[in-house]
Amino acid sequence: MTKKIEFKFKSPDDSPGYLLGQLTLLWQRKQKKVLDPLNLTQTQFVLLAALGWLSRENENVTQVDIANQGNADRMMVSKVLRTLEEKKFISRQEHPTDTRAKVIKLTDEGANVLQTALTAVEKADIDFFSTLGDDLTAFNRCMIHLTEQNKEE
Repeated sequence: MTKKIEFKFKSPDDSPGYLLGQLTLLWQRKQKKVLDPLNLTQTQFVLLAALGWLSRENENVTQVDIANQGNADRMMVSKVLRTLEEKKFISRQEHPTDTRAKVIKLTDEGANVLQTALTAVEKADIDFFSTLGDDLTAFNRCMIHLTEQNKEE
């Protein structure tokens, strides 16, 4: 006889984790559709955007800065930055004061592709989340709250 499986939620639509997973998959597909023509993955885009954001206020952005901004694993960031360097979207230079670190900079090509990607991703986000209408701000606040409450120290 098979043991009866007990679920806390009566249906998948009652499970916030299931719903978040489904929503994330749909959103990732939409992002992939706009990033593929630019020769970027979602992860590459996130790290390029982090570099672009950080570069606005700091000339000496490091790999650690990018990892912290993107809430990403440092080893993964290292591998992705290597790929972005091979694509000629970024360059690495000696850090002026820290011999262990490299300064990461957008190349002209990287800045152009990032600007194109930002425009496409922001439009895709607006389209994707537009059905929320006036609830978008509350939705964003909830996501920020969940992120802050569940960050690992």
